[in-house]
Amino acid sequence: MPDIKVKVNQPTRIGQQTAMKVVSAFAGDASASMSALSDVNVSGGLQNGMVLCYNTSTSKWDATLDLTPGTVQNLDINGGNF
Repeated sequence: MPDIKVKVNQPTRIGQQTAMKVVSAFAGDASASMSALSDVNVSGGLQNGMVLCYNTSTSKWDATLDLTPGTVQNLDINGGNF
């Protein structure tokens, strides 16, 4: 897995607020893809609209179109608080 380095500069004023400017540098193969990661499973092939869902039985992220596999089709999405 490539190294990702992040450098945080001194606080910068943006309008009325102070913000942190974050500069990142990607070290490694820039052509790498998520499917090349060891914990991502795309064995069924990729299609438009797929998302990654974590599979606890394999400890991997599966590419899927079905967010609720199996017979129980209940899905609650909580985007958190911001």
